[in-house]
Amino acid sequence: MGVQLAALLTNLSTQLTALLKPVATWFAGFGMPEFIVHWGHPAMMGIVVFVMGTTAAYMGWKIRTGAPGEDSATTRKLHKKLALWMTTFIGLGYTGGVLSLVMQDHPLLESPHFWTGTLALGLLGMNGAISMSKFGGGKPALRTTHAYIGSVAMVILLVHAALGVKLGLSI
Repeated sequence: MGVQLAALLTNLSTQLTALLKPVATWFAGFGMPEFIVHWGHPAMMGIVVFVMGTTAAYMGWKIRTGAPGEDSATTRKLHKKLALWMTTFIGLGYTGGVLSLVMQDHPLLESPHFWTGTLALGLLGMNGAISMSKFGGGKPALRTTHAYIGSVAMVILLVHAALGVKLGLSI
């Protein structure tokens, strides 16, 4: 079973690489320095995760706990905007990271960094859907679920960052 899964992932990785190679070649034609191709994704995503992500998580928990002296309406608006932009940038960064791997001739789907990024993006998308549903009409259980999914996504993004540094140093 393990051998079959590995073969399936290798095949899928090869197909994805072939699909993305023309786009990566187009970006490579810009003549970006190797340092930017190699470390641009982690630098930009580090800013997004550590600045936007921690701020959005902090604001979310302030809303959740009803911290005294907090203008809840203002904090809710800022949290919503920040989380949306953060998720958007992470989605774009995910694409950039995959293209960076293709540009560096590194196999896709083989690193835990790829899988933690995929999981984090999926969790953020799920969390956005919960929020856009207005928490199922204001259901407390969905508000709680939203808080914890967001927190788990942030923890995964921190693990993802560590795995990314490890991957970057190995390429």
